[in-house]
Amino acid sequence: MKKLVKIIDALRLGLSIGGIGLVIFDDGWQGDLTLVRNVWLYYGVLFLCTSATITASLFFRFRCNQRLRKGDFTMSLLFLILGICSLAEGRNSVFLSGVSTVFALIYFLVEISRISLSIQRRTFRPAKLFVLSFMFLIVAGTMLLMLPGATVGGISFVDALFTATSAVTVTGLAVLDTGKIFTLFGQFVILFLVQAGGLGIMTFTSFLGFFFKGRTSIQEQMRIQDITNVNLGSARNFIIQVVLFTLAVEGAGALLIFLFSPGSLFGSSFDRAFFSVFHSVCAFCNAGFSTMTNNLYELPFRYNYSVQLVVALLLVIGGLGYGLIFNGFSYLYYNAKRFFARLIFNKNYERRLWLLNLNSIIVIRTTLILIVVGMVGFLVFEFNHALVEHTSWYGKLVTSFFASVTPRTAGFNTVNMATLTVPSLMICLLLMWIGASPGSTGGGIKTTTFAIATMNIFAIARNKDRLEIKNREISDLSIRRAFATICLSLIAVGFSVFFISFFEQDKSLMSIAVEAFSAYSTVGLSVGITPSLSVESKYVLIVTMFAGRVSTMMILIAIFRQVSSLPYRYPKEDILIN
Repeated sequence: MKKLVKIIDALRLGLSIGGIGLVIFDDGWQGDLTLVRNVWLYYGVLFLCTSATITASLFFRFRCNQRLRKGDFTMSLLFLILGICSLAEGRNSVFLSGVSTVFALIYFLVEISRISLSIQRRTFRPAKLFVLSFMFLIVAGTMLLMLPGATVGGISFVDALFTATSAVTVTGLAVLDTGKIFTLFGQFVILFLVQAGGLGIMTFTSFLGFFFKGRTSIQEQMRIQDITNVNLGSARNFIIQVVLFTLAVEGAGALLIFLFSPGSLFGSSFDRAFFSVFHSVCAFCNAGFSTMTNNLYELPFRYNYSVQLVVALLLVIGGLGYGLIFNGFSYLYYNAKRFFARLIFNKNYERRLWLLNLNSIIVIRTTLILIVVGMVGFLVFEFNHALVEHTSWYGKLVTSFFASVTPRTAGFNTVNMATLTVPSLMICLLLMWIGASPGSTGGGIKTTTFAIATMNIFAIARNKDRLEIKNREISDLSIRRAFATICLSLIAVGFSVFFISFFEQDKSLMSIAVEAFSAYSTVGLSVGITPSLSVESKYVLIVTMFAGRVSTMMILIAIFRQVSSLPYRYPKEDILIN
């Protein structure tokens, strides 16, 4: 029986991989997601895959619960309806063929993710698995972008690798015009890489496996606990909440962008919808990719303040971190329930202390301070420069707000970065270096790291032997990690600036510094020198983007052997440092 189970699992996995390969072959050579040339072979693979899945659900109940069987039958029924409609309408049914293609990709990914959960990963530590997952996604994305149907006129290996790395690391630095060079298939690949990279490939595949598998083993939950840093009992629910919340926010953002974007700019409703979805996903994932040549600086979006506010709101939400968002929802829900209970039923709820945890408080305060400081600084230094073309105070304020939000790992721009004054660029460098919050889709050293390091400086200046915030003491481990993260970030950026300066001696140091900080903090802002960089400089930025996304600390943890708690202590001795 167990051998038969393994055979069916292997069959499902092989058919799923073959199905994805078939879809990529069809659309990757044509550059159009709505074309399905090998229609009978295409539907045949799906039929065999669904048959194997249903067979496993019916005859191996000890491995599949009721939820799994319902999910399989529902997906199979939907596919059958789509297949019959597509065959009846023929190849001219663009909508049905496109929906069938996307549905097939989702189905195949579900099968691969569900089976991958049962594969033992004992040979990989969580940190090594995390790093390798991003490397795998970058390699796969590079291969997809090099397909003939992904670009207009072909693409070099280094440009494909740079674009894939920029998408997976949710950076947004582009060496090619995304809207003109890449076809619909290529743009869809970039969008998928941004989404998978923003969520984290392990989170993405774990969600698909958990959601459709139904139940979870303890070992699988422990692996997810290592990835998400949450309690064992809530690891699975946290993964599902993260993905569902992401899709909900991105869907709402896409709808608002669709409504606020002029329909006259697009050739069809599909183009308008894809534009909205593309920018909503990139905004929430803090990736600065855009299908427009000049990003949001393109007319008429340069003065479309409604779209800018929607994108800025998505950037802020995506950069706050899932832990803070869920903790904030719990805090607001409890206080709302407490308020209405007192107002309507005259009932007093027991007051819960520390419902809003210390991490959330630090992130909220630091984020607000950075937004206000960046907004005021940009308004002051660019009032007679970049903001001159915005005649109203509302336009100046919205542009300043957007310019304060986007350097913190976003990458969208509504001004010409090459015309900014030096003080504004220095503020951008600081905001890029700090980045977003932990547990978010953004990069940088993180707001909590910056806050802890800053408060520790003042604590040392006051001769305090420990760091205390809101009646809580920050652990020495958190302080050591904060300063290690800062040192490693400066070393990585320093090496990046050094090597790029060596290869690009005709570029100014400020422009090179912007590229290096933007790459390491996965921001995507540029003063316009990215496309003109040499091959060697592109490889430097590729390594910098990768190190910034997975963090240099995580890379070191994955490389070095971990030491357990030492059962001894040596005598302490102070070292002179000033």
